[in-house]
Amino acid sequence: MRKKILFMALLAGIASVAGVKIDRIDPPNWFGGMKNSSVQLMVCGQGIKNCELMVDYPGVLVDSVVNVDSENYLLVYLNMANAQPGNMKLVFKKNGSKRIVNYEIKKRDMNAHARQGFSNADVLYMLMPDRFANGDISNDRLKMKSNYTVDRQEPSLRHGGDLEGIRRHLDYFNELGVTALWFTPVLENDSPDMNGSSTYHGYATTDYYRVDPRFGTNAEYKKLVDEAHEHGLKVVMDMIFNHCGLEHPWLADLPTHDWLNRPAGEKYMQTSYKLTPVMDPYASKIDMKETVEGWFVPTMPDLNQNNVHVMNYLIQNSIWWIETVGIDGIRMDTYPYAYAAPMARWMKAIDEQYPDFNVVGETWVTEPAYTASWQKNSRLAKENSYLKTVMDFAFYERLDSAKREETDGWWKGYNRLYNSFVYDYLYTDINHVMAFIENHDTDRFLGEGQDVDKLKQALALLLTVKRIPQLYYGTEVLMNGTKKITDGNVRKDFVGGFPGDDRNCFTQAGRTAQENDMFTWLSAVLHWRQGNDVIVKGKMTQFVPWNGVYVIARRHEGKNVLTVLNGTDKAAVFDVKRYAEVIGVHAHATDVPTGVQYRLDSNIALSPRQTLILEF
Repeated sequence: MRKKILFMALLAGIASVAGVKIDRIDPPNWFGGMKNSSVQLMVCGQGIKNCELMVDYPGVLVDSVVNVDSENYLLVYLNMANAQPGNMKLVFKKNGSKRIVNYEIKKRDMNAHARQGFSNADVLYMLMPDRFANGDISNDRLKMKSNYTVDRQEPSLRHGGDLEGIRRHLDYFNELGVTALWFTPVLENDSPDMNGSSTYHGYATTDYYRVDPRFGTNAEYKKLVDEAHEHGLKVVMDMIFNHCGLEHPWLADLPTHDWLNRPAGEKYMQTSYKLTPVMDPYASKIDMKETVEGWFVPTMPDLNQNNVHVMNYLIQNSIWWIETVGIDGIRMDTYPYAYAAPMARWMKAIDEQYPDFNVVGETWVTEPAYTASWQKNSRLAKENSYLKTVMDFAFYERLDSAKREETDGWWKGYNRLYNSFVYDYLYTDINHVMAFIENHDTDRFLGEGQDVDKLKQALALLLTVKRIPQLYYGTEVLMNGTKKITDGNVRKDFVGGFPGDDRNCFTQAGRTAQENDMFTWLSAVLHWRQGNDVIVKGKMTQFVPWNGVYVIARRHEGKNVLTVLNGTDKAAVFDVKRYAEVIGVHAHATDVPTGVQYRLDSNIALSPRQTLILEF
């Protein structure tokens, strides 16, 4: 049965006249003064297709009415070039009956140029709302259309975390020293538990305009964003244009026959998960088709972005969330799985409306040339993607290998990172590349272990090279796990965030001595990094790993930072003469996280896997 959700604001404006039934209009409101004057309204209601529409509002014209395949959808394109904020009357007529809907045009909170996205001056902290903290137990077991289970003992089911839990810990993020928060998707995923798993992760959207009530409400989301801003924290929203959830109302009643790739009635095709055909000059048609038209999984139908009405819907949805809750950036999931040209149109629309906003796309191929080709204005691509920021999976993959090896004189260990950075010239803007050492789709950096020395080395690199750094929740308190059995084991609950936890890792008293050591070390680096022009603007120089030691220098206006890593399990020496070109005449330096003083006019003995971040 097709889902029917009525927004309260819309209900108030609908006259009760038989004959014209309207269940919903997307978007539920719009905004005056937008650069693009065209607005698509998706009107949903039984038999609405053949209705006539009249608009009674100054400065608004009906450009077109699209009678799509389904009897229960009507797509209306309005020209709002001269529309001022207020309540616009939409008059729907059918067979002598009519219905009047008051549709609100809201005043925008701020000028488009005032919306500043995240940058390489920020450090993003990625978290899963379901696994971070439970601040409101009343939304743990709500009645939804689909059956689901809350069971913290099962890693693949819902655990009860929510937006209120995040809001209550905003001070914690300040204490740690991060400057931006990236939540995995918060929109409604009203899907049943299947085969011991659920959609707690948020990547199977069933309503693009509603926060999942198990996380909170739209109003609570806005409250969280507003309070995050008061704490000096930006918020990045995770979005998915490649696919939706199987229980989205579209699946029961497709607006058009080509709303999806491989709709019902056609043989199911799953994506190959191989993204290389998208950039391969020799790609076969079948390989390309499997990549961009195959479904991600059977429960996530693949949207057809080549359908102009689908893409208009998605473009407007992203703009609506920017205007409605004030997000500071977007992370786009599975970016290359969607058709490139429509996605470029979306990015261009965002860029034109919000010149200083930022979007990062998930581009999961571990070769720098592939990643660089997706960046805006890349000379490597045939068509401009307009995507400002890309994710550096090469950094993750090289580091994942390096941590298992000794750094030798050729290819292993930190030579892998050195040999990856040499291709930074491929990027249009290296300061718009996001790097990470782990995330929700990878094993934790620590695996099943607790090798703190290697973790500090990875974090020192991440936070001092030319990149936008992204952390994964719990790294600061040594959370570990692998995907060997289930993805849920790399998405464990943050200890202390849930009722009944026996200790609280949000506090110094609740952490172990080893956890506090890691938290203190990382927090010192993060706070030092804030507003530090040497890291944000400074020139980067890297040295070929020498006798197992890898060194990266950052320099800006007479200030210097050296990141020194002993990439071996034995003692090593930092030979100051080899690095004279960056040390110059300086005789002393301070290790940022520990405050220990070092002389730079004599060699420095390094213990196994020692990390130094020397400032002078």
